[in-house]
Amino acid sequence: MTAFYDLIIRGGTLVLPWGLVQADVAATGGRIVTLAPTAGAEAAEVVNATGLHVLPGLIDAHTHLRDSPEVENISTGTRAAVLGGLAAVFDMPNGNPSITTRALLDAKKDLAATSAWCDLGLYVGAARTNIPDLATLEQEAGVSAVKVFAGSSTGDLLIESDELLEAVMRSGRRRIAYHSEDEYRLRERKHLFHEGMPYASHMEWRDVEAAFLGTRRLMALARKTGRPAHILHVSTAEELDYLADYRDIATVEVLLNHLTQWAPDAYDRLGPYAVMNPPIRDKRHMEAAWAAVRDGMVDVVGSDHAPHARAAKERPWPLCAAGLTGVQTIVPLMLDHVSAGRLSLQRLADLMCAGPARVYGIRGKGRIARGYDADFTLVDMAKSRTIEESWIASPCGWSPFVGTTVQGWPVATIIRGQAVMREDEVLGAPRGQLVRFAA
Repeated sequence: MTAFYDLIIRGGTLVLPWGLVQADVAATGGRIVTLAPTAGAEAAEVVNATGLHVLPGLIDAHTHLRDSPEVENISTGTRAAVLGGLAAVFDMPNGNPSITTRALLDAKKDLAATSAWCDLGLYVGAARTNIPDLATLEQEAGVSAVKVFAGSSTGDLLIESDELLEAVMRSGRRRIAYHSEDEYRLRERKHLFHEGMPYASHMEWRDVEAAFLGTRRLMALARKTGRPAHILHVSTAEELDYLADYRDIATVEVLLNHLTQWAPDAYDRLGPYAVMNPPIRDKRHMEAAWAAVRDGMVDVVGSDHAPHARAAKERPWPLCAAGLTGVQTIVPLMLDHVSAGRLSLQRLADLMCAGPARVYGIRGKGRIARGYDADFTLVDMAKSRTIEESWIASPCGWSPFVGTTVQGWPVATIIRGQAVMREDEVLGAPRGQLVRFAA
């Protein structure tokens, strides 16, 4: 009897935890059924992946999809994500309004249900007003984690004191994601800088000690409370070396930008389009980030996609908006790093799929295996292409990587067995669902 599936991907090289394997994969009902369909098996859709590598559906666990049709929203940001080869993204809570209550969370879920092109995880923001509620909020469907801004935030989302940070850690039990910069140091040194200084002043104000001090304080409190921590966008050699002694309680994210851009080059070339938090630093820190990737210190690589209107970016420093686009370009740039020999495709799949699954407790995603969601990112490592502004789907319309030529390109994105992007064409209608997380 001939086996029949919803989807068969034939002829590709599967990127599996145990190696690169020339094999076919079949899926039915949105989940992987077998990595060995028979030669005579049939399917409603058969994808010819000859010459391509088939990765598990890649995840960007750090994005800010905004709430502005002129800059970005869930629809445009997730459309950009699938064009860039991503099967899921996690959206940060500091939109307008900030996601700090169940009602606001539910409203965002309702919006995502009709507009998300890829699967979506949602962070809940820790605020002074909701600390007693965090233990309940972190258990809501689709919530990836509680996000704490220990520095670099305003209003109610800023949790800067040890007293408040400890209270957050004692409310709930899932791993907390942190923006780790010391707010007190930033305030103390702000008077040293003034409007109109070079854009590279950004890394001098938000210096290594601001990040390192923030991380040291968080690790002391994490050990005291026993609460697991995920330190987002670690940007300094000092932090990476220090965190090696806290692997029992801490996981680590590094951004694509800190693996790819360095000072002063980025500021000289891009001006305000190099300004982000934490800042782009000199090559010593970039080299430390790559060493951390090689020795297993880094669990997740993300984009910290944070678009702004051009007018907001092009103001003098420090009035210019901090944040860079990245959700559409992270996969091509990471593939280029693979082509350059800086990491393997297996390590890329670990950093952008299995790693997020481990850190956040994702159910049913993270690898190509029977029973898992049929999420796949198909890439052509032989394809060289220049990132062009016309390709950027975000309404803000810019990328700091426009003009960069990369080796390796995502050619198809498949989510739960359905092709949502093929050769730069977004297919069908939005069908993203909430990512499932372990309680």
